[in-house]
Amino acid sequence: MRSYSPDLTPPWKKSTPAPEVPAEPDLVVEEVSTGFCGAVIRCEKTAEGPTVTLEDRFGKHRVFPLLPAGFLLEGRPVTLIRPATAGPSRPSRTASGSVAVPGVRARVARAGRIYVEGRHDAELVEKVWGDDLRVEGVVVEYLGGIDDLPAIVSEFAPAPDARLGVLVDHLVPGSKESRIASAVTGADVLVVGHPYIDVWQAVKPSSVGIAAWPAVPRGEDWKTGVCRALGWPENTGAAWQHILSRVRSYRDLEPALLGRVEELIDFVTVGGAGGLTR
Repeated sequence: MRSYSPDLTPPWKKSTPAPEVPAEPDLVVEEVSTGFCGAVIRCEKTAEGPTVTLEDRFGKHRVFPLLPAGFLLEGRPVTLIRPATAGPSRPSRTASGSVAVPGVRARVARAGRIYVEGRHDAELVEKVWGDDLRVEGVVVEYLGGIDDLPAIVSEFAPAPDARLGVLVDHLVPGSKESRIASAVTGADVLVVGHPYIDVWQAVKPSSVGIAAWPAVPRGEDWKTGVCRALGWPENTGAAWQHILSRVRSYRDLEPALLGRVEELIDFVTVGGAGGLTR
């Protein structure tokens, strides 16, 4: 008969296995041996074993084996595992958080429009609210600046069945933007704004992987200053694509922007089937 020898190792000396965490897309981890930090892009089976591909904030990709305790998640060792595969399913919610309506064709565009100040604003609105806008038949265009807004409104000729909504960056009392907004606002024109210098700031810092948006000295180009302060290459187009890639849903945006965009959608769809179903 084999004798039984109890394990007399004190609990505080016993090693605890690192918890297993599925390597879901966009999970941000750090590889322990190299310090490379990035978001999960994909997992693959290879002849040498399963691997994970990470993308850092500059868009650089690196492939690592899925080794035990091979990664840090929020500073703690974890073992990444391949996520469980599941059959295809339809999302019950859109990126904006409204109820998804599968199988519905895009509605013919309304006469009403939503204007935003720049291309980045338009791309962000499309990424989060695009599904809703197509169902509602709302077209979003960008101005390239607010100085020409009075002339654009006059040419558009808003009416009860062709309302115009406008989203403005950094709309604060006493600013040039607020004076222009007051001059064009009417029964069929709604101008709303967020308090951020640029729409970049409307993306939550935690979603981008930074502690906070840096303060940029007055007189310095804000976007270039942000790139410089964060140690990013001074390519604002590439920086924006990196920021936009980190936005998956309304949860990645600040409430001050969410409320304004949905207010505009409700305004231009009044009298129809409009209004986002929450």
